[in-house]
Amino acid sequence: MLKVKVKDLTNTDVSEIELPEEVFDYPLKEHLIYEAVKSFNASQRQGTASTKTRSEVSGSGKKLWKQKGTGRARMGAVRSPLWRKGGITFGPKPRDYSYDIPKKARRNAIKSVLSDKMRNERIYIVDQFSLTSLKTRDILNSLNNFNYDKLLIVDNRENSQLMLSTRNIQGVKAIDFKEMNIYDSLNFNYIMFSVDAVKQLVEVLK
Repeated sequence: MLKVKVKDLTNTDVSEIELPEEVFDYPLKEHLIYEAVKSFNASQRQGTASTKTRSEVSGSGKKLWKQKGTGRARMGAVRSPLWRKGGITFGPKPRDYSYDIPKKARRNAIKSVLSDKMRNERIYIVDQFSLTSLKTRDILNSLNNFNYDKLLIVDNRENSQLMLSTRNIQGVKAIDFKEMNIYDSLNFNYIMFSVDAVKQLVEVLK
């Protein structure tokens, strides 16, 4: 078990928490992280791009002129892809770009990222985010006690004051622990957990 300092919002040590090494001391597996990010990004694609084929564009299907004897190239219909306003050849059609990797691999990728940040002292554990107001200024004053540039805050969705008061802070994002994903864990240089959130996340990742 890893012993990690628990801080309050003034960045003062208040206690310690034990975290399992299988989650926060997992080896760095770059290829696993790559596959997880690739799967995440692919799943975000809408896949709604669409073009019309020659069977879908408007226009007559009548043969424009006889096959032989005119001196012109043979032509079957005005909807041919060779003509202006004709159909599109091999254009994009709606499709599903997403693909899955095993659930265990996805969880191990997140453990790999969290462990790397823990080794580099880029994870904070806070006893609780108890806010008295929705003012962005108040939470920003508390966060300024910590060293960070891009910060991901992980707590519970029920803490609406935290979720609402951090919306307008550049470089800061607050999420529920259930929303933890490989992209956010990599995109943000620092991660701040509440004690409750980190315990619940450990139960999911173990």
